[in-house]
Amino acid sequence: MAALREEAETGSVPDASARIWVILGGLLLMAVVVVALRWTFGTDRQVPTARLADPDDPDAFGLLEEVSRVPGAVAAEVLQGRLAAAGIRATLSRDGPAYRILVFPDDLKAARVVLSRGALG
Repeated sequence: MAALREEAETGSVPDASARIWVILGGLLLMAVVVVALRWTFGTDRQVPTARLADPDDPDAFGLLEEVSRVPGAVAAEVLQGRLAAAGIRATLSRDGPAYRILVFPDDLKAARVVLSRGALG
């Protein structure tokens, strides 16, 4: 039984230089993983990103922009109906006694044209 114990305990033990190579190999592997993750999920300064609205700003409406402001709910619904008839999605928002008509930035020019035509004729 003593002979078995001696054989089991006499396995090869790495010396100090081998331990250093193991540590350096592990650090190199971690560096490769970090670079790969940074390359995959990192942000590029040249890629345009969406401008995020400030959540603490009471006047921020995210992507929507104000196209008109009217004093009453009936007038706001009429203008919203004109925009809907022209195929423009609009949202109403109350701002104190006034109502805001909000549209997406892509529809802003078209909405102004539609609302200005209604005022002229």
